[in-house]
Amino acid sequence: MPWPMPALPRLPFLRPRRRPPSRLAAALWLWCVTGLGGVAAAAPGAHWATRLPAELAAVDARHRGQIGVHVRDLQTGVRVNHHADQDWYIASMVKVPVAIAVLRGVEAGLFTLDTPLRLRAADYVDGAGATNGHPVATPLPIRFLMEQMIIHSDNTASDMLIELVGLPQVNALVRSLVPQGFGRITTLAEVRRQVYGQLTPQAWQLTGADMLRLHQQRDERDRLQLLSQITEVPVLAFKRKSLDAAYAAYYAGGLNSARLDAYGQLLALLAQGGALGPDATAYLLGLMERVATGPNRIRAGLPADARFAHKTGTQRQRVCDAGLVRMPHPGAGAGAVVVACVRGEASLARSEAALRDVGEALCRSGLFNNDPGDNHASSCPAPRLERLPAAAGAAERALGARE
Repeated sequence: MPWPMPALPRLPFLRPRRRPPSRLAAALWLWCVTGLGGVAAAAPGAHWATRLPAELAAVDARHRGQIGVHVRDLQTGVRVNHHADQDWYIASMVKVPVAIAVLRGVEAGLFTLDTPLRLRAADYVDGAGATNGHPVATPLPIRFLMEQMIIHSDNTASDMLIELVGLPQVNALVRSLVPQGFGRITTLAEVRRQVYGQLTPQAWQLTGADMLRLHQQRDERDRLQLLSQITEVPVLAFKRKSLDAAYAAYYAGGLNSARLDAYGQLLALLAQGGALGPDATAYLLGLMERVATGPNRIRAGLPADARFAHKTGTQRQRVCDAGLVRMPHPGAGAGAVVVACVRGEASLARSEAALRDVGEALCRSGLFNNDPGDNHASSCPAPRLERLPAAAGAAERALGARE
């Protein structure tokens, strides 16, 4: 059974944290290059903010899916938004607030990173990561589950950690940090049941094993046939005719969604010590810097020496990437938050190309340089010459819930 949590000790999760004094800034950024020495740099100019809007508009214009972007210079507070005040489905980026809730529990002494949680049959959810490779009743340390959730976007690990801290506590934590701009966060298993539930209400009875079987089907037709078999509801009786329609109805409900500027505020609080203490902040940013998903997204457009602590989100026609960018050279400032999503594009490759273009636009804007007269184009990735597919392939037309 997951580690029991008494009701009263959950209260520390909801206490807002004061922004730490500047002398703790170095401790809060232990994930970045030591050579900065924790000395606060002079605030750079905001020349980048006058260039970036046109660059982002150009990126949006040359891609078929809609793009949303929020950028925030943590040194100056200057922000640039492109459709960032709209609600966006953020998929697995909800795992960052889950991680914050878990680390609040560690800080409160309720458990440690070495506390084991026992894997239950009900915990299994399809997706990436190594947790599903373990049999029922395996004890898995919280540290392992945190690494799987953040680095590999493991859905089963995520739901085990949500069960540990409590889903109401995760949502209350988000509201305490960012009072407006977030929709309700759910478990990853509920995401699947919500989507399939748009086809038939009987899908709410799907087990973890059912979800794994559905995910293993080769294409949408096979998946719908298996869902019909499991639920004993004929495909012709489904309320909607396709998974695209089911996902569209699910997205319209606003679950697991956020304004991009609100998500940026969450990341800014994390970076500046407003969400966790110094040790927990450094630990989480360290995990985010090791993220294995989305190498062809924002990271691919950043300067080669940029440090990027981030989290991705991927679902059908919804692809996101968000994190904290830090440059290693002296005087680089406190870094920047970038949050970007693409929606309405069926091709994962094309969506990722759009996010790479966002990273390149940031690089060309001069955000990461001190000299307003030089955009240091040589430090930015070379323009891509390859042709992207015009339409999604068969694999990309499948369920699309890779994380």
